[in-house]
Amino acid sequence: MSYLLIAVFLLGYIFIVFEHKIHVDKAATALITGVLCWVIYIFFNPDFSNINQQLHGHIGDIASILFFLIGAMTIVELIDLHQGFQIIVDKITTTNKRTLLIIVTIISFFLSAVLDNLTTAIVMASLVQKIVSDKQDRMIVISMVIIAANAGGAWSPIGDVTTTMLWIGNQISGIGVITTLFIPCLVSVIIPMLLLMRKLTGNFIPKENENIVLESAKKDRKLILFLGVGLLLFVPFFKAITHLPPFMGMMLAVGILWVVCESMHKKSDRPADTPSSIFSALERIDMPSILFFMGILLSVAALEASGFLAQCSQFLSQHIKQDSVILTSIGLVSSIFDNVPLVASLQGMYTLAQYPTGHFFWNYLAFCTGTGGSILIIGSAAGIAAMGIESISFVWYLKNISLATLIGFLIGAMVCLFLH
Repeated sequence: MSYLLIAVFLLGYIFIVFEHKIHVDKAATALITGVLCWVIYIFFNPDFSNINQQLHGHIGDIASILFFLIGAMTIVELIDLHQGFQIIVDKITTTNKRTLLIIVTIISFFLSAVLDNLTTAIVMASLVQKIVSDKQDRMIVISMVIIAANAGGAWSPIGDVTTTMLWIGNQISGIGVITTLFIPCLVSVIIPMLLLMRKLTGNFIPKENENIVLESAKKDRKLILFLGVGLLLFVPFFKAITHLPPFMGMMLAVGILWVVCESMHKKSDRPADTPSSIFSALERIDMPSILFFMGILLSVAALEASGFLAQCSQFLSQHIKQDSVILTSIGLVSSIFDNVPLVASLQGMYTLAQYPTGHFFWNYLAFCTGTGGSILIIGSAAGIAAMGIESISFVWYLKNISLATLIGFLIGAMVCLFLH
């Protein structure tokens, strides 16, 4: 059974990796793979009642992650619909290429800790396109956005899908991951930034911004931006105070912002039958990504329930006794493969009895999979998104960016291990 399970999982993963070649969305492949893994598992085990109980237990954990992501996406879409991110664009007035690189890097690094790395990459890449006219300069700056967004997401419990998974799974604590990983993640960003800065010289001619915004609209977008970001930051505090799952705090945040948007909509001059922005935001949520995560997590849950991941854990412990070597290798692998299934697999392989909440093992896993995904442009959702926005080729990124990112990753890893 185990061989058949892993064969289906790997076949599904191959289809996911080559989705652009076979023209089948990875969400569809992930869902089929997830269901097939459970079908195989239940066919080889006569205890149907026990397997269904296992499935329902895993569904509860998976649902908590998905509801959290849906809530976060809704808030971000609301901010975007009200042009809240334009406030950031308006504040950038420099024409020096190196200064712009530093500003964009800092903003991406901290913004991704709140919004998540994928959203930050989309927002900041679009921002750079509005400011810089030269394509070569734009690609360098946007590449730095990818690196900073991934590193910024790694030190925050809400900054990346994988850190959110570890946080909801009780493997890491909000304060613990911040204090442990902030400096290593910052180092992994500063090193490539300094190396890439040499490729930029002189000033650039900024694009003209022709958007004219009314004062009332400016007030609305400021309110939505600051309230939305504030509510996202509130979620970890809600969990610490109430001890309820993080998705409960996120649903509360969505509800509050929903009420505010409805109030703004009623006071506006638009016709009464015009839909409120909250409904437009819900339509814009990236549901294929949500379904992709569901399929992947279902697949990994089947591997865990069957005992296969426990066997893998024993094998690694016997043959590669250094956890740091295992996790650093996982970080390098995440530059090729999506870090969601990698982290989900390790969550199933190692228990809280082996490594309790807040253990360095989990924090270092978050660092390696978060920052390692930047080494190749296909290694993270942020990279794929930026690749589509700016048409950055895999080969160009490999030649111009990957080495600097690899050096930053390795030095950041050494800092992380040293501070531990």
